[in-house]
Amino acid sequence: MAAAAFDTMTGIFDDAFHSLRISVNDNYMAPPVLIMGTNDYLTISFDEITESNSFLRYSLIHCNANWTPSQLVESEFLDGFNFGDIDDYEYSQLTATHYVNYRLSLPNDRFQFKISGNYLLRVYRDDNPDDILLQSRFMVSEATAIVNADVLSVTDIDYNDAHQQVSVSVDATNANVEDVFNDLMVYVAQNGRLDNEVMVRQPLRVSGKTAFYEHLRQLIFPAGNEYRRIETVSTTYPGMHVQSIDYYEPFYHATLDTDYPRSTEGYCYDQTQNGRFFIREYNSSCSDIEADYVVTHFSLDAPELPGKYIFIDGDFTCRRFDPQSLMSFNRATGRYEKSLLLKQGAYNYQYLAIDAGGNTAAAETATIEGDFYPTRNEYLVKVYTRYRGDRYDRLIGVTSVIFR
Repeated sequence: MAAAAFDTMTGIFDDAFHSLRISVNDNYMAPPVLIMGTNDYLTISFDEITESNSFLRYSLIHCNANWTPSQLVESEFLDGFNFGDIDDYEYSQLTATHYVNYRLSLPNDRFQFKISGNYLLRVYRDDNPDDILLQSRFMVSEATAIVNADVLSVTDIDYNDAHQQVSVSVDATNANVEDVFNDLMVYVAQNGRLDNEVMVRQPLRVSGKTAFYEHLRQLIFPAGNEYRRIETVSTTYPGMHVQSIDYYEPFYHATLDTDYPRSTEGYCYDQTQNGRFFIREYNSSCSDIEADYVVTHFSLDAPELPGKYIFIDGDFTCRRFDPQSLMSFNRATGRYEKSLLLKQGAYNYQYLAIDAGGNTAAAETATIEGDFYPTRNEYLVKVYTRYRGDRYDRLIGVTSVIFR
């Protein structure tokens, strides 16, 4: 089905498409942010399960800081053409599931970015531009402000308990910001999640052209827990957290070890990638086209929670709370269950709870995962401003910090 016109979240809207990934300079650990005036390039890749390639095109939308489309015309944010064919593709090899892997690099010989800010790339078939197949967010930064951030477990509401508190300083000396107290918009997100991202307008204090965001309630986050991990790098033997691998035409099936709530357990350190996933087939020279697709069966042994929905959170679900990531409670097994078609690789995930019929922005880690202050969360800080007379929000600085 097509994406709604107002939907600017990263997502896949056609069941034939899978494994949407984005990287900057081929670094999948980096946030999707390009720096203007550099040789940075962004690569977007995805698969279509099909026997032959489709004729696909892309276009870009410029967005405000809150990801609503800006009112700029294309010539104001791009130098070149705001459409292009996606003609870099390869067919899968030696896989039970046949698919086409597509790649697109930005900027390219068709256009350059003229301004900073938020961008949304949309992909569609060349004969039906109104039916969006998938879309992906990314940002372009001027990097004119110096942004620093720190994370502490000693917060204004508890001490080494269930929360972490972020502090931010923004030196806007070189960013031409007239009023640093009122003209900055600071966004902070935890582990790539969108549901608990916060925006702060006024700092606690200002010194010259530097704004300090300290001791602010909005910047206190539930600490959560380390992400869970699975590896489906082989279709001949079970990998990490995989109970069994079987083949039932037309797909391989991976039954994962049953998960259990961790909210009442003690914290246990694990080195995770904070919700990211990596495509990998252990015996392949090019996993992008030689990794197979596996129906991956998740199960969570937890009592049914009336009034709550349980979702699987991670980059592979595009951080959306929708039917693709929603778990169903099976009364016959007494477990929450979900099956997803995933490409072979290493995946991070966690279970988030949302009050049924409530605000989807209020996802909880406490219900299933627990909140533990030593969790090595990663926070992305983005700073925007809008100059007098401008009709768009500039992204003037970005940084990330991991609690250690």
